[in-house]
Amino acid sequence: MYARNVRTAARRLHFHLRAMSTTGGSYEHIIVSKPASGVRQVTLNRPKALNALCTPLIVELNHALESANGDDEIGAIVITGSEKAFAAGADIKEMKDKTFAEVYGRDFIENWSDQSRIKKPIIAAVNGFALGGGCELAMMADIIYAGEKAVFGQPEIKLGVIPGAGGTQRLPLLIGKARAAELILTGRNFSAAEALQWGLVSQVFPADKLVDEAVKTAAQIAEYSPLAVKAAKECINEGYQMPLEQGLRYERRVFHSLFGSKDQKEGMAAFAEKRKPDFKGE
Repeated sequence: MYARNVRTAARRLHFHLRAMSTTGGSYEHIIVSKPASGVRQVTLNRPKALNALCTPLIVELNHALESANGDDEIGAIVITGSEKAFAAGADIKEMKDKTFAEVYGRDFIENWSDQSRIKKPIIAAVNGFALGGGCELAMMADIIYAGEKAVFGQPEIKLGVIPGAGGTQRLPLLIGKARAAELILTGRNFSAAEALQWGLVSQVFPADKLVDEAVKTAAQIAEYSPLAVKAAKECINEGYQMPLEQGLRYERRVFHSLFGSKDQKEGMAAFAEKRKPDFKGE
């Protein structure tokens, strides 16, 4: 009975999301826009909850990202929230009464990591709070830009749990084991300036300029060969999990493969002829 109910609910959600994407309907918890050529922007939109992450929001976010991933007119994606909060954490009201059997048996929050499977570059533009799941969501992006008053943290230890969407895995890789352990075990928040110093974020901007700067970078990326951009992201992510020598071989093989593309011929010809290349993704 449980499995049948889950399948029925999943089918209803699938048709609901499909209808939204084909009829131009709006999402409930996110806003999707195209602020520049080649750029898809996804804005988390639960203002009363400071964009706290809940299952319906994640389902909508995943749908929007998959849609952008399959759209040939989109070359890069920006995820942002409001100036008060990127995402102030997970929705504790959704979690507080769940049991072990329920969360383990139903793989609760497994789909929160679906963003990491998107092939196109993602920039997280973080203003305000990025705590718990919000910090984890930002860390799934390829680039993080922060507003100067942004606040990051993994405070789950204060709730009797631990990060569950990658915090204990991605944060040590990004800023080092000892520093990550201190932050996770104490639940201490940290500033945009600290995040920049530690290498978690790429750049820090005034809050009111942040999203524009993220869109500007996304638009620049979208102008390049989509094949080369996809290959570069793939090599970065795969190489991060390999020994150096293995990663170098992987990179070299992908580099070689791009010589089979028309974009490589166009890019190098344009350079030699001192003109702007016209990439087609071929």
